Amino acid sequence: MKKRYRFFIVLLVMGICLAFLYPTARWYFFVPRDEQNLALASREQIRDYARQTAGQDLEKLISAVRSNQEVPEGMEYLVSRAKKEYRKAGIPAPEAWNAAALQKVFSRADVRDLIESHYRDRILKLKNLQQNAVQLGLDLSGGLSIVLQGDMAALDEKFSEQYGHAPADAERGIIFDQALEVLNSRIDRFGLTEPVIRKQGTDQIYVEIPGSADPERIQSIIMGKGGLTFQIVDMEATAAFEAYLADHPAAIPGEDGALPVSGVVPDDVLILGQYEKDRYGLDQWIGYRAVKKQVGLDGVHIRNTMVQRDSTTSQPGVTFLLDSEGGRIFNEFTSANVGRPMAIIMDNRIKSVATISEPLHESVQISGGGMSMEEANNIAITLRTAALPVELSVVNQQSIGPSLGADTITRGLYALLGGLAVVMFFMLVYYHGGGINAIVAQILNIYLMFSILSAFNFTLTLPSIAGFILTIGMAVDANVIIFERMKEELRLGKGRRAAVDAGFDKAFWAIMDSNITTFIAALFLSQLGTGPIQGFAVSLAIGVFSSVFTALFVSRLIFDFGTDVMGSKKLSVGWFIKQAEPAAERSGGRA
Repeated sequence: MKKRYRFFIVLLVMGICLAFLYPTARWYFFVPRDEQNLALASREQIRDYARQTAGQDLEKLISAVRSNQEVPEGMEYLVSRAKKEYRKAGIPAPEAWNAAALQKVFSRADVRDLIESHYRDRILKLKNLQQNAVQLGLDLSGGLSIVLQGDMAALDEKFSEQYGHAPADAERGIIFDQALEVLNSRIDRFGLTEPVIRKQGTDQIYVEIPGSADPERIQSIIMGKGGLTFQIVDMEATAAFEAYLADHPAAIPGEDGALPVSGVVPDDVLILGQYEKDRYGLDQWIGYRAVKKQVGLDGVHIRNTMVQRDSTTSQPGVTFLLDSEGGRIFNEFTSANVGRPMAIIMDNRIKSVATISEPLHESVQISGGGMSMEEANNIAITLRTAALPVELSVVNQQSIGPSLGADTITRGLYALLGGLAVVMFFMLVYYHGGGINAIVAQILNIYLMFSILSAFNFTLTLPSIAGFILTIGMAVDANVIIFERMKEELRLGKGRRAAVDAGFDKAFWAIMDSNITTFIAALFLSQLGTGPIQGFAVSLAIGVFSSVFTALFVSRLIFDFGTDVMGSKKLSVGWFIKQAEPAAERSGGRA
């Protein structure tokens, strides 16, 4: 490969890694601590903060209008929005922008909404940034300790409806093992989060999750306890209840969907609330619907979900796949209800309503009704994450501290940096110019590894750090093999270009053999190990790829740059190496 192409490849990789590393670098080094605390709050707390702060800022603005003062400090973003409104209305812009100038185009409600939107968008962006940054493990930063309670009564009822009898103790154990697998796959998809998930007694699950004590993380794990059903909407009963509600505004149905009085709707109907996500990502009630009590399909039969666009209308939709038993049940259910609306219900809340246009089988698509891409993604998340075999609820939640003290972590960090400094100092002293090459390659190696860590939102723990340190040592070992081969070529009287070519060519397979065997070992550890072992294995595998790239690709490019661009004739790779200048190289050829 030509050197120009290799150079562009290195630049491209560095740019991609910079984009991957950006969320982590910004979160830990550029976001103030008070704003981090806001982003780590729950969405309800963020909503309350945004509304309260918007009210305080509105009072400041009203006071500034009354006294004809300038726009209060920190609210200059309202001026840019006001300029757009002036242009839209065709009103000449004032020479000086003050608080009174804003009053001409904004009502008090508009200003309050703009201020609240400013705070809401800023904090939610920071929250999304934190979720995309590298997290610290339990041993480094602590995390969350959660006890989840299984609803055994609901489990017995569901099992009895499906199989005609209550589950035995062995069957309950199997169901809880399945719940453990689902939780583990949600929390630790790549093996680097290293949660602790175990059964506690016969009906509880204990979970430890590394990272900041963010209540939103719990909801993302259990996502509505696991109760997901498909039921038919009764439009006549819905209309009857709306008419009744108009005359009796206090007639609110209970959590189980039952009304305090009978005779309003048929006995086989429940009244449930329908919800959609508001601007904070919280469920917002939009009305009531009557649904049949008979469950058409249980969510445990869903195997996979995806968001796709219709090939004809380009409208977004959600496709989900069922197991064979679920496909048979759903086909019978939809065949008997073609043309009727069907509700997707999670924990007694209607999340979406779609009309059954034809009998459905194992592959089902939900679309139409002007569904947006965001709504389609929300439905897909609902279907994908609500398939727990037993309904779970949080009975205890508390923050836990790191297993290592702050002083221990600091000493470990100093030891890590000190070890790297000693290795780099040795390479510089022993290999001279080649040592500088090795140091640059090592810095890029660390940069690559942490970029991949950030790209996949891995969690940094002591075992994963150990895997990275091991690969750093392996990368130095690769440089040592290459430099020693170069020395041998120089002793044979070859010049710089020939020594570099031969050094890399002859060391290639020795380096590849060692890294391939290490990768195979890491692969087996990642498949057979769990927890810290799996985290160590995955980080080791990442390090193998990055170290091979920097040792064989980047390091070679640096040597070639010195030869072809800087015009260097001598190769500095150690002490007391006599170098000749072959005639072929003096004339510009290759030895």
